[in-house]
Order: sequence, then C-alpha cells, then structure tokens
Amino acid sequence: MKSIFALLTVAVFCSAMLPQDDELAKSMERGKMVYSENCISCHMGTGEGVTATFPPLAKSDYLMKTPELAIKAIKYGLIGKIKVNGVDYDNMMPNPGIGNDEIADVTNYIMNTWGNSSEKKMITEKMVDEIKEKK
Repeated sequence: MKSIFALLTVAVFCSAMLPQDDELAKSMERGKMVYSENCISCHMGTGEGVTATFPPLAKSDYLMKTPELAIKAIKYGLIGKIKVNGVDYDNMMPNPGIGNDEIADVTNYIMNTWGNSSEKKMITEKMVDEIKEKK
C-alpha cells in the first residue's frame, strides 16, 4: 500500500514539473486537427502553400517574426498584401469561424511544425483574445 502511495506521489510530482511542455504538446495535437479541417486545402499538408497564391507556413518568416499578425489573420481573416519569405501574396484568407481556443491550438501547431520553432513558447487562448481587429 505504501509503495502505491509513493508511486502516485511521484507521478503527481513529475507531472507538475513539465506542465508547459505537456500542455504545448496537447495544444499542438488539437491544433493538428484544426489545421486538417480548416487550413490544409490552401496551405497544403506540409505547410508549403502555393507560391504566389497561398503563403507557406513552413519556415515562414512572417509567421515567426510577427506571430501576432498571424494570429490576427487566423482570427479575422486576411485581405491585402503580405510578404512571406521574400514573395508577395495578395489573396484573401477567409475567417475560419473558429474559437479562440482553436486559434491558439492551430497557431501552436503551425509554429512548432515543418521547421518552425517557437522555442516552446505557447500561444494561449487569453493571448488570442487580446488580439483585436482594427477597423
């Protein structure tokens, strides 16, 4: 009985030591599903996009240098010119109509996949909520 209690104590303690990594991994897994349902048809399965039509998400300077603009694009849609990896894009991305939790999850997935690395910095639902649309 003591060994079971000790084992449970160790398990609880260890799970408390790595919450950020574990939460990020869970968020990314949920984000992968959101990506598959909403983003894959334009940005493709490996995030490469379509040159001059749909910008790449893989190794994207736009995404990694200005994540708040990427979140805003996911949250509200995007119309107008942007430059990604030196290529101009001037197409429309519709608002996918997903919640802030799903936006956070898909952003975490994109920012940590296909050669992108957020250095384990997690986008939260609260951060997404704070992104406002300019009129």
